[in-house]
Amino acid sequence: MCEYCGCQALETIDELPREHERVVHLISRIRDARRAGAIARMAELTREITAVLGPHTEVEEEGLFPALVQEFPDKIAALVDEHRRIEEVLAEADGAFLADPSWPDRLIETIGLLREHILKEQDGVFPAALALLETEQWEAVEAVRARVGPRAEEPVPLTR
Repeated sequence: MCEYCGCQALETIDELPREHERVVHLISRIRDARRAGAIARMAELTREITAVLGPHTEVEEEGLFPALVQEFPDKIAALVDEHRRIEEVLAEADGAFLADPSWPDRLIETIGLLREHILKEQDGVFPAALALLETEQWEAVEAVRARVGPRAEEPVPLTR
């Protein structure tokens, strides 16, 4: 994923693309489950995504985005809005998703949005942060990470 800009050389921001990699892997598994008609499996995988995105989103919204909002207010606002829209549908995996025949299709649409969102962050936000953030701002991002904890620990398989 985000290997060309050099941001992975900074541990603080390297964590975020690794979380994205985990989510992208889970997205592919959700699509496989949908093709198989395995709705309960889709919900299980969705809960795994939510577990990764919980702390990830906090690091972005409480650490990274505040450092970039003055420079890119509209783009940051759009990303936060996408976070809320994505979270809304993902949260339904804890509810009565089996009783809602529209949920699987809405989930597929939402993980498409999530995939696009990830690309925006990796191709735009992370390189911009690397170029613009000062030491104090990186320390603020690190403080949020320390507070919310590390990403969900599970290796990303190279094959499906």
